[in-house]
Amino acid sequence: MVTYRIGGKDGKKQTLKETNDLVIVRFQENEDFNSLKLDDEKKSLVNHLMLVHSFPEANVNIYRCSPMGDKSAKQIRNQVRKMSSTEDGIKFSGRVLVDGQGAISVYTENIFIKFFDTVSKSKYKTLMEKHELEINKEVVYAKNAFFVKSRKIEGKKIFELAESLLDLNEVEFCHPELIRQKKYKQNIHPQQWHLETTTFMSNTIDESVEVASAWQHTKGQGIIIAVIDDSVDINHPEFGGNGKIVGPRDMWNGSPNPEPTSPRHKHGTSCAGVACASGTDLASGVAPEALLMPIKLNANLGSSQEAEAFVWAADNGAHVISCSWGPPDGDWRNPSDSNHTNMVYLPDSTRLAIDYAVSNGRNGKGCIITWAAGNGREDTYYDGYASYEKVLAIAACNDTGQRSVYSDFGRAVFCAFPSGDFAYHLFNHPKPKTPGIWTTDVTGPRGYNPGDFGSNPLIGDAAGSYTATFTGTSSACPGAAGVIALILAVNPNLDLEGVREIIKKSCDKIDQDNANYDSDGHSIYYGYGRINARRAVENALLSL
Repeated sequence: MVTYRIGGKDGKKQTLKETNDLVIVRFQENEDFNSLKLDDEKKSLVNHLMLVHSFPEANVNIYRCSPMGDKSAKQIRNQVRKMSSTEDGIKFSGRVLVDGQGAISVYTENIFIKFFDTVSKSKYKTLMEKHELEINKEVVYAKNAFFVKSRKIEGKKIFELAESLLDLNEVEFCHPELIRQKKYKQNIHPQQWHLETTTFMSNTIDESVEVASAWQHTKGQGIIIAVIDDSVDINHPEFGGNGKIVGPRDMWNGSPNPEPTSPRHKHGTSCAGVACASGTDLASGVAPEALLMPIKLNANLGSSQEAEAFVWAADNGAHVISCSWGPPDGDWRNPSDSNHTNMVYLPDSTRLAIDYAVSNGRNGKGCIITWAAGNGREDTYYDGYASYEKVLAIAACNDTGQRSVYSDFGRAVFCAFPSGDFAYHLFNHPKPKTPGIWTTDVTGPRGYNPGDFGSNPLIGDAAGSYTATFTGTSSACPGAAGVIALILAVNPNLDLEGVREIIKKSCDKIDQDNANYDSDGHSIYYGYGRINARRAVENALLSL
């Protein structure tokens, strides 16, 4: 068992423990078991491993070990560890750490450390030399902050080292670089009923955010929306031409290519479309004339690349940052799922990077960051990312003006934006009128819509470049980011609090019979209500 603290000396102590049936394998770059030349005995051993999750930023895979004959899962794990020590393509294999709910954490042997701002350079250098620390990376989003590695201590002992360093008078924050699984906030689910009143299959859908009316004033020209996600198909017709793409970045390799490299990489293209697709073909984003900064982040939670993505966005001109990801949700269908109350804290490194973007972006006025509230039908309190006070947590509402069945709730929810939904009779939740949000998809057969069904209003277009089924708070989050782009396009002087106030007084109070709006007009399900783009833009103009 190991412990660490996020939030400084007064941060709550977190505990991780070993599990017997999982094994972590850190490969050499571009290696995996399939690429290694294994003998028959080792191949048989590997066949009893099931890949659970990959952490490509650390060249790490997590495998579940199955019993084999009279050997237990733990014995198989130990055999894999022994076998790995003889393979050149494997750097390391070992035990896996999990929290109390079984969520996996991978430690990279890097430590994030921040000395107090008042500590001199000579002082912190002396301290690092005394404790035999080497600087791997000096961060730009906080003063006196570094990712360091010990010259002497390895393995789990870095947890003890981080705790001892945090107890020094000169140290403000210190914890191991812990990488957790990242979950994209997307669930399941037309023709752009979220932008204006629409008729779909004889049903009139009048639950939009009045975007088309807001376009009488602006379509977001000159505003840059950064979408931090798995990738973006920047060659999609809705993103090509007119200099739409600015500052593209793959945070893993530092290249300017955020394109999908796996069939799994389709989430970000749809998110970007909801925010700012140009509307030149079959779909428009909320802010079609805004520019798009696609930032590819396939690192998992807590990595240094995660923090650096916010710095990249701020330093390269982003006005709004949309994040449709976060910790894995509990099963919204199962109220008893213990994962609903699994606390995941925002790492100090990421928090400080967000603070940097909020303070230094837009020439000091600060980037505005929207975050998907989550799809677990659970309290955002347990999600340190969505509940952080300097981001806007966006919930999902449906085509009847009520809460989407999966949408998270809580005091942190700031507002709601339309998204898809589906029936669930155990909660007396009715079937929606539409399949979801119509938006951009990775072109060809690689996306949500493979194009195998021809043009189908329940699926998408015939070419497979648009999907009708995008849903979840993943879709709601970039929608809200698009509205903020419209707000900033007419009043660029607004800071975070200014934008919050504009949205707060511009929302529609939907579902009043069930929302339980308090005296301040806030609901734990909808925040201050469903955002109204027309009213928000008009109020932003009045505030000039």
